[in-house]
Amino acid sequence: MANTKQAKKRAAQSDRRRARNRSVVTQVRNVVKNLRRMAETEGEKAGGFLSSAVSELDVAVRKGVLHKKTASRLKSRISKTVNKAMKAVAR
Repeated sequence: MANTKQAKKRAAQSDRRRARNRSVVTQVRNVVKNLRRMAETEGEKAGGFLSSAVSELDVAVRKGVLHKKTASRLKSRISKTVNKAMKAVAR
């Protein structure tokens, strides 16, 4: 437990950051999950939501919640999934 005033302040700051980071991570996970689900069921609509998912990942990187390469890997995987779904619909 924090004993000094500085340690108490740092603990409070850490709690606030943790709550903010958890909400961003949860939002990113939900966006990616919903996009993948949409690609499976409605391939033609998924293309429109790809840019918003990429934007969410970029926001998480800017806030320091996700590493740049983690976001890049996720963007690559979801774009591959969406492109595959859109090609399947086109056939």
